[in-house]
Amino acid sequence: MKSKMPAMPPGCDPEAHENSRRNFLKQSALITAVALTPAAAAKAAELHVDEKIAEAFEKLPLKMEVNGQPQSLMVEPRATLLDILREQLDLTGTKKGCDHGQCGACTVHVDGHRINSCLTLGVMVNGKKITTIEGLAKGDDLHPMQEAFLKHDGFQCGYCTPGQIMSAVACIREGHANSEHEIREYMSGNICRCGAYPNIVNAIQEVKQGGQAI
Repeated sequence: MKSKMPAMPPGCDPEAHENSRRNFLKQSALITAVALTPAAAAKAAELHVDEKIAEAFEKLPLKMEVNGQPQSLMVEPRATLLDILREQLDLTGTKKGCDHGQCGACTVHVDGHRINSCLTLGVMVNGKKITTIEGLAKGDDLHPMQEAFLKHDGFQCGYCTPGQIMSAVACIREGHANSEHEIREYMSGNICRCGAYPNIVNAIQEVKQGGQAI
């Protein structure tokens, strides 16, 4: 029911009337809020519960081996491998750069092959072996490619470095590191905004020529 604001009687003090008017508006706003809040809160709570139920039913089991450790998770069908690694397994070495498969910062190995984890759904790697940058080193002993990147200053800001190293290892394993031109071609999917490309190429060539097991 709408309340009618009282009109100012003839001869009334304008200041007193203004105070009365303000009190009237405050009371009206309070009554409206009290009337609407329970329904709105109930609706919000209902929606929240529905979302939680839907989320629980939508999740699928995912079993994979990550850096030699078996992992058993429940994931949403639309969750990318990148987000699962970072948010559920706390493996934040794999970086989220463009999130569109254009920069290579999220490169990981799946069954020995490099992929962009931002373009790969988690459910697609069920039963597979995943290697991230955290899985290259053996305890305190760095991987030969990590040592080479340090030696040749293959990074500046370092954000792209995990993806660069994962691609560099794969580049040699794939047999595509036989020349500077070939290395540049097969590393072209990994962008370094700092421009450390010559040093990256030098690091890859040293590991390739050294013949270390990678």
